[in-house]
Amino acid sequence: MGLKKIKDQVKSIVEKTFKNPNELYKNSPPSSSSSQSFTMSSSSQPFLFPLTQSTVLPDPSSFFAPHLLSNPLPTNSFFQNFILKNGDQPEFIHPYIIKSALSSLTLCYPSQSRNPAFIYQNFIADLAVSVLNNPNPNAPHVISSYDDLSVTLDLPSSNLRFFLVKGSPFITCSVMENVSVLISTIHAILECYPNGNRTKYTVKLNNGQTWVLYASSPIDLSHDESAIRTGVFSGIIRIACLPNSDQTCLDRFSSCYPVSGSVVFSQPFCLEYKWEKKGWGDLLMLAHPLHLQLLSAADCAVTVLEGFKYNSIDGELVGVVGDSWILKSDPVSVTWHSIKGVKEEACSEIIDALNKDVASLDSNGIATTSSYFYGKLIARAARLALIAEEVCHLDVIPAIRKFLKDTVEPWLEGTFEANGFFYESKWGGIVSKQGASDSGADFGFGVYNDHHFHIGHFLYAIAVLAKIDPIWGRKYRPQAYALMADFMNLSRRSNSKYARLRCFDLWKLHSWAGGLTEFADGRNQESTSEAVNAYYSAALMGLAYGDTHLVAIGSTLSALEIHAAQTWWHVKEGSTLYGEEFTKNNRVVGVLWSNKRDSSLWFAPPEWKECRLGIQVLPILPITELLFSDVQFVKQLVEWTLPALAREGVGEGWKGFVYTLEAIYDKVGALHKTRSLTGFDDGNSLSNLLWWIHSRDDEVGGCDRGNKFCWFRHYSH
Repeated sequence: MGLKKIKDQVKSIVEKTFKNPNELYKNSPPSSSSSQSFTMSSSSQPFLFPLTQSTVLPDPSSFFAPHLLSNPLPTNSFFQNFILKNGDQPEFIHPYIIKSALSSLTLCYPSQSRNPAFIYQNFIADLAVSVLNNPNPNAPHVISSYDDLSVTLDLPSSNLRFFLVKGSPFITCSVMENVSVLISTIHAILECYPNGNRTKYTVKLNNGQTWVLYASSPIDLSHDESAIRTGVFSGIIRIACLPNSDQTCLDRFSSCYPVSGSVVFSQPFCLEYKWEKKGWGDLLMLAHPLHLQLLSAADCAVTVLEGFKYNSIDGELVGVVGDSWILKSDPVSVTWHSIKGVKEEACSEIIDALNKDVASLDSNGIATTSSYFYGKLIARAARLALIAEEVCHLDVIPAIRKFLKDTVEPWLEGTFEANGFFYESKWGGIVSKQGASDSGADFGFGVYNDHHFHIGHFLYAIAVLAKIDPIWGRKYRPQAYALMADFMNLSRRSNSKYARLRCFDLWKLHSWAGGLTEFADGRNQESTSEAVNAYYSAALMGLAYGDTHLVAIGSTLSALEIHAAQTWWHVKEGSTLYGEEFTKNNRVVGVLWSNKRDSSLWFAPPEWKECRLGIQVLPILPITELLFSDVQFVKQLVEWTLPALAREGVGEGWKGFVYTLEAIYDKVGALHKTRSLTGFDDGNSLSNLLWWIHSRDDEVGGCDRGNKFCWFRHYSH
């Protein structure tokens, strides 16, 4: 059979399995046929780790409507602050920062503050929407529904319902009973005047902003210097900040409003946004820079309004007309081994390192009980097995296999006394034994922080072990799929055991790591490379189990995470995204927040540039090549980092990651430096570094985005 025919056949199989995404991950392993739904042949019930009652998780019933509490709940969503503690910390729901407190919803079209160390959006109470004569002004808000792209927030004592949809230039409020609405501001109201039929009012403030209010039927407004009051009204009110002096665009699309938005995985490397809309006319939404890069106008009926723009910390948000978008990513190559191969003459050096690294494996000598550091250690060992395969040094694989079985099985069987995985049903997900009673243990794993990081390392080790020992893989497949489903469940079904895509933000197109912790700046993520590793490892697990659907979903999420990292974390010289001052001083973001870009790390100050580089590189894998495909940027990043290595006390492990990237454009220099290293990161090894360097090209071009690497290439070998 010809190569093209094989590829087309495999592509057809995977695209068929994409057609029913709601069947994905009922938290059970697939049968031997990857196109069948994921159910166990012996039981309709999925595997669950032992149940536990967490003593540190917050009570979700404070803010979620009762009918939602029987389902798994989001723990890393774009509206997470609305359901934590008092629910009164703001969230950035593009293009507005929104805060709910004391039966009032406050809107802010934010300005930015910038300096060399960080950028943040300023929250100012531009407009606050409530009602007059509220009988219970201290009543909390209620989340009555949510989905991939929206959240519906009710103020029950005010009879107000807000459809908060990501990327809507309007805030849409449904006034459900006859009440008088109050709109207050900390600014001075200079003007407030209606159109001819009193369904539109223009409000000018003394801070230079102009806001426009639209009503579904004629409405009477009165105002003083700081507040606007309506007559008794029921119906729809839409409010938007005017981004420029022309109101024509807002007027044209004011009558069609979204109430929800879902995302469909229709085929590999493709997402479809679908909004449910009401009213009449066409739907106007806003797209961030990555949307515009991926938007496939040829596949959907959309119109991009280049002149209609809002500012944001994520870049300009540009108007797009259409109630369905198709986003298409570049494909990425998910392979066990290096994409271009190791040079034959280098194999002996790698084999020497392998022999030493494998000889040092000792399952009884592992001191850590942390789910994160333990995961890194076993993933490090799994890398050795794949490197051994690639250089045809199979003699060491039995020792690696034994080490992996001895270290992985206790976590899957619940016999690792110091820690382990448990299922808690309050929010619906996996927590660690230590994290169930200590919110700070395991870097907050027990409050759903960093789940994709920790579990991603475990999945990598499990995938490799299932590959080299298929009998073992079949035995532990239920546990493997349960771990994967914790952060990669796609199901919207009420009987699902896990939240839908726990960490991945389908509007921003990258993951968040913050979990159930309230932050004034919203969600955050530090390590994009570990996020990529999580979805890449899930795809590898799909390869090990012959599960084309899992390969496709993992590959797609990996590709989107890579695009997002290159868009928002990688700071290229001359980029205008973050402004001149921040761009001049930074080549990579430390921690990216919803409302902030920080040069600091959770564990290191800004001047520790080697740590900032390293946390965006580790672990070193074949897919690292695609994450850092822009050679020109890689050179900028390394040259920005190298002076920091002269600082006293720089760890050898962090140096190894700098040399990893240096090898992309200076293989000889990086090899010389790597050979002189005296230590390695706990998830890395000399074998892995030598494998990486010796699989680099001797000569490189300026930029290779990996477009020529198709995700199903591994099937054609």
